[in-house]
Amino acid sequence: MNKIKQSLLDFRLLLKSVPSVIISAFVLAVLVMNLLANKSINLNLDWLALDCGIIVSWVAFLCMDILTKHFGPKAATQVSIFAIIINLFACLIFFIVSKIGGVWGMYYDLGEQEVINTALDGTFAGTWYVVLGSTIAFIVSSLINNFSNWGIGQVFKKNPDSFAAYISRAYISTAIGQFADNLIFALLVSHFFFGWSIVQCLTCAATGMIVELICEAIFSPIGYAVCKRWKKENVGKEYLELRR
Repeated sequence: MNKIKQSLLDFRLLLKSVPSVIISAFVLAVLVMNLLANKSINLNLDWLALDCGIIVSWVAFLCMDILTKHFGPKAATQVSIFAIIINLFACLIFFIVSKIGGVWGMYYDLGEQEVINTALDGTFAGTWYVVLGSTIAFIVSSLINNFSNWGIGQVFKKNPDSFAAYISRAYISTAIGQFADNLIFALLVSHFFFGWSIVQCLTCAATGMIVELICEAIFSPIGYAVCKRWKKENVGKEYLELRR
């Protein structure tokens, strides 16, 4: 009991230590990417399938890379789980709203008002298998990303804070984590409920990974700059001293 209580106190300290901008961006990215995962991208290729979640999922992985570098993989994973809990709470709210009678504010009524509202309610409320699949996929990919990022960082003993060390950690861990996230979701949800083939699941995972790596390459200098500034300003000093 005391161990659980201490863990909760440590987690509260972690949330106080992490700048609110990162927490907000992380939670928002998880919420939006799961909502956008309801829409597939029309690529006109039978062997390739993608969903719109890839547009923002890189933000969550960028935040995890920053958190892992500064606070460690355990802390990054705890914040990931926190973001997932907030997302599940938001899904519950969306579900409740979908059961409330009424119409959405913006629509073209062509005699299909009921169809339009049902579609919008279904999109925001989601379905149990999409919520479950995305939750499992993100938990597993978070663990993979955070601990592989940390493990790669152990290779750079002489200069762990160099840009080369940061991008090596970020690129490799993001590639592995994103592939796992996309593949797990595709196999659990898209394959069984949307009729995707195994080839489509694999190509979705690989293509999504490439897109996220491109975004990581573009925005990794920002992540590196944030890590440098946090270290210079001793961000989270109390938590880091407790962790030691």
